[in-house]
Amino acid sequence: MAITIHHAFLPHTDAEAALGFYRDALGFEVRKDVGYEGLRWITVGPPGQPGTSIVLHPPAVDPGISEDERRTILELIAKGTYTAITLATDDLDGLFERLEATGADVVQEPADQDYGVRDCAFRDPAGNLIRINQLA
Repeated sequence: MAITIHHAFLPHTDAEAALGFYRDALGFEVRKDVGYEGLRWITVGPPGQPGTSIVLHPPAVDPGISEDERRTILELIAKGTYTAITLATDDLDGLFERLEATGADVVQEPADQDYGVRDCAFRDPAGNLIRINQLA
């Protein structure tokens, strides 16, 4: 039996800014862009990997969520403490330079971690923490 990760979900607070980061800066393909009642769900993923995607979704739109809960979620997203994802690349320094040149929000420059990983970190336009590991 094989199990794979098919979709991961990250909230976005501005669909066009999210596209600018994930499509234009990271180079991901847009697989779906679905609108409903003025909201957008955008599915993106790395080229050549059709089975792995990130769904960028409007935050806190679940039925039954109170305004206080919605406000709290939006505050956590803006602080970068709501959710995170880790990506990997075979050229960490090159990708870091490309993202930095787009004006992406740098959290950590490439560094060798004590636990054996070389990585860097950014925040996407919504504030989600995006860590990027160097592939061995």
